[in-house]
Amino acid sequence: MITRFVPISRAWTHRLADVDSTACGCDSTKRVAVLFGTRPELIKLAPVIKALHRSKRIEVLIIHSGQHRELVDPLLALFSIRPHYDLAVMQPGQSLQALHARVMLGVGQVLAREQPDLLLVQGDTTTALAGAMAGFHSRVPVGHIEAGLRSGSLKHPFPEEMNRRLITQLATWHFAATPRNRRSLLAEGVRPERIFVTGNPVVDSLQSILRQHHVSAQLDQLLDRTRGFKRIVWTSHRRESHGKPLRSNLRVLRRFVAEHGDVAAVVPLHPNPAVRQVAEAELTDQPRIILTPALSYPDFLGLMAHAWLIVSDSGGVQEE
Repeated sequence: MITRFVPISRAWTHRLADVDSTACGCDSTKRVAVLFGTRPELIKLAPVIKALHRSKRIEVLIIHSGQHRELVDPLLALFSIRPHYDLAVMQPGQSLQALHARVMLGVGQVLAREQPDLLLVQGDTTTALAGAMAGFHSRVPVGHIEAGLRSGSLKHPFPEEMNRRLITQLATWHFAATPRNRRSLLAEGVRPERIFVTGNPVVDSLQSILRQHHVSAQLDQLLDRTRGFKRIVWTSHRRESHGKPLRSNLRVLRRFVAEHGDVAAVVPLHPNPAVRQVAEAELTDQPRIILTPALSYPDFLGLMAHAWLIVSDSGGVQEE
């Protein structure tokens, strides 16, 4: 459950300063490496990177694994972030094991070359776990953003629940979004002085984007096509949803729209073929269900703001 948030933009600089002083007892400039590879990671890390840049005691090194190329690149421009390293790890049809190995090798090489004082990873992705393992092997302290989040089931979400638990074992510093997350970490034996309750940076990104960006022509067209209807916004990308569960969920959506003439559904498609191809097969001939390519982050926030109902397997969407 989501509790009250502490804005990251006000919390993060002094949290990292606390880590610096605890770790070395000195006031010298520290080099902090920040690793991301997926769209949710970058959305949540953008306010953190901005706060780190404001500190005169911190030099920031940005590493992009390349796990979500087409979804991340527009966000780099949106948030004015320029990576120092792009590992370009993605290969057609590669397994999770191959992806993990490529990220760990690439991050390990960067850490050996740059020798940062701290590596920040976010969440529970393959990039985050592989990066944390590379940091541990390189004897670089790891800071875990969004630490302590737990579902209680290793199968849901898969493999993210195991990833986040393993990162906890590898990390030195744990940045928990909520007091509940902190309690989960304490229950697992993490020392209290290594846990910082910071709030969730997705809130900072959301508020910043909503203040600065206006409705695009693409979003305006979607809103116009669904004007007068109750809008359902539907997304899915979780690995455990693929196959039969995804088809079943899409058929429920299709049946609901068919039976309720006052609703229309907008379905932004994740680029993963396991999602896109199934959605196109199940939904294309229903006139009040609109399939659209993945929206920009500002447009997606704008669409959610105009929704009657949001249906998603995304934890990030729930937070937003």
